Amino acid sequence: MPQWKAFISQHLRWSSPLTQALALCVITFCVILPLCCHRLLYSYYFMKFMYLDSKSESALRESLERGQDALRFWQNDSASAAFRLADVAQRPELLVIVVTARRHDGRNFHYLLQVMRRLSGIVKSCGAWRCAEVLLCDVESDPLENPDARLLEPYFKVVRYTAQERRRNGGQINTFEREKQDYVFCLRKGWELAKPQNMIVLEDDALPREDFFSVVKNLLSRRFALHTLYIKLYHPERLQRYWNPELYRILEWVGLGLFGATALLLTLPFWNPCSFSFTLSVSHLVFFALYFMAVAELMGRHYLLEARRISPQLYAVSPATECCTPAMLYPGNASARVAEYLEGSFCYKGNAKDMVLYQMARTIPGERSHSVEPNLVTHIGAYSSVRPNRSRPRLL
Repeated sequence: MPQWKAFISQHLRWSSPLTQALALCVITFCVILPLCCHRLLYSYYFMKFMYLDSKSESALRESLERGQDALRFWQNDSASAAFRLADVAQRPELLVIVVTARRHDGRNFHYLLQVMRRLSGIVKSCGAWRCAEVLLCDVESDPLENPDARLLEPYFKVVRYTAQERRRNGGQINTFEREKQDYVFCLRKGWELAKPQNMIVLEDDALPREDFFSVVKNLLSRRFALHTLYIKLYHPERLQRYWNPELYRILEWVGLGLFGATALLLTLPFWNPCSFSFTLSVSHLVFFALYFMAVAELMGRHYLLEARRISPQLYAVSPATECCTPAMLYPGNASARVAEYLEGSFCYKGNAKDMVLYQMARTIPGERSHSVEPNLVTHIGAYSSVRPNRSRPRLL
């Protein structure tokens, strides 16, 4: 008998583990995952050419409706009277600063009004005492330049540049340096006004989730928070994959594969409806570890992270990555140190404030930085206030 026929008869029978492994991979990666994941935005199987435009339009439409609803809410004095937070207490446990600037594009989406409405609702979810003090930092020196911030003045404490401060920071500088200077200004104003025990800085298109303050409170109770420069509360979903140079994600990925493989191989002797021939051997353990790793990566790590929202204790903390700064938690007096570090640096394209902070946390002795997963805010800013915009933004 020819050798290839002998090989087929010996190894490609259903009772052979090799045949079972090949069949399992074909069914999983060519049938099941494509059928289940082709509409998932952050999956490798997502069909951009079919669904990206429709999903982008749907997201824009939902944001526009939410923005118009927020505008009506803040214009209705009787509805919004209960949300007046214009006074900022001294030495609060937590101060939330929302940094806002005018937007030339997407004004009808009213991102700031969306964020402030969500904040005003959840800030009172902590019982008799509100979860945090709230400060609005409008980096436009003229209130007329930012009508949304002006609309919120009766309800929140608003700080702006004085004429002297604006002259001091004037001159011809690039967009990234201007953005950094505005950020430093807001950090220092918040510290000067309230001397908070902890500070959160949100950009005006970072919409907090309903469990925002419960998770932040849990984070601040963990030991690592005492020794960190900042904790990132948001990282773009498209950058959350396992296939990444970050070592902790590789270790998490391998651990997930080994856990899934071990659990499956220990279960097969008691429940094996497909009559698999796999055993708890090294070769089978390695195969299933790689199998589960591939399934997790192709399906999308973002969707696995969502399971951690069951409880604040399940949110994962890891070393911070480079991008981005829509939502940042500064424990203790870290905000004052960050303002000092940033002021000593010059920002430009390719070296924006998020990159500067990341490098400082890595190079300054004694400083650390962390990131929490999954995200505590949703980035709703399809139209940027500082960068060129497409006529119709897309989700990816």
